[in-house]
Amino acid sequence: MTPKLNVVPFVSVDHMMKLVLSIGIERFLLELCAYVEDDFRRWESFDKVARVAAHSPDGVIELMPTSDGAAYGFKYVNGHPKNTRDGRQTVTAFGVLADVANGYPVLFTEMTILTALRTAATSAVAARHLAPKGARTMAIIGNGAQSEFQALAMKALIGVDRLRLYDIDRAASEKCRRNLQGFGFDIAICDGTEEAVQGAEIVTTVTADKQNATILTDNLVGAGIHINAVGGDCPGKTELQAAILRRADIFVEYPPQTRIEGEIQQLSPDHPVTELWRVIVGDLQGRTDGRQITLFDSVGFATEDFSALRYVRDKLAGTAFYEELDLLADPDDPRDLFGMLLRAAA
Repeated sequence: MTPKLNVVPFVSVDHMMKLVLSIGIERFLLELCAYVEDDFRRWESFDKVARVAAHSPDGVIELMPTSDGAAYGFKYVNGHPKNTRDGRQTVTAFGVLADVANGYPVLFTEMTILTALRTAATSAVAARHLAPKGARTMAIIGNGAQSEFQALAMKALIGVDRLRLYDIDRAASEKCRRNLQGFGFDIAICDGTEEAVQGAEIVTTVTADKQNATILTDNLVGAGIHINAVGGDCPGKTELQAAILRRADIFVEYPPQTRIEGEIQQLSPDHPVTELWRVIVGDLQGRTDGRQITLFDSVGFATEDFSALRYVRDKLAGTAFYEELDLLADPDDPRDLFGMLLRAAA
């Protein structure tokens, strides 16, 4: 990438798809998992703040910023569950990575696809530390846009190769099975949540409705299961019956955000939780025995987007998978911005 002060490398959706496919989806996820885990290991070096959210009856628009002191990153992302009725995505996003030393952006990229990849990578990183050792069977409740990414990340990182799918719209499950053909999975489509969780060592809930739903009930959760709760990610939006939370050991990204947005919004503000980064660095234990119920209350945090932005920037070098976007003013004299405007008229 040629350094030009006015130019920021821009990765479009088309280029992101080509980048992912050139690397290979599973390899991309595996390498992204390493970046996510590396940044959890240096958790204390990051500026951390709960995302800034603008809520409406139809959805939410959020900004997710963080910095490690050398680079600054943020993501713009929405969540509008009703969008699919109009042929739109539930979630769309874009992001920026910048140099803290001068404030100049060094990457501008689509993050709709990248968010799906980083969410799945984070789930897999958590499962490596929390799921039963040797887990190979995962139930996925909710088979929309995120489901295939979740399956492939779990396969790439921990070896999951058996899937049990359920969605209230069977066509979504059929879509998921069709998309994952050829990736080495044994896939069963189930007629209900109870059937889906039978024999599953990992249960992933990833539904979109913006409401306090009961996707998974307490009577369906047996000893030893790891629950990967992905869909609940804003106030008033949950998937698990509260009784499950009281039986499980709960692991979270950033407690001040998760207590507002995650499954634990159903519990008292002082209910004990464990920060995932402490497990990753070895300060605290994750799974301690075969009968323990573990829950990763995943809402998505800015450091994970930062990891994804870092990874993409590192992989762009030497490729053609970006455009040079004339984004920044670069007058001959840095103090003469107005003169640059006048010269443009001439």
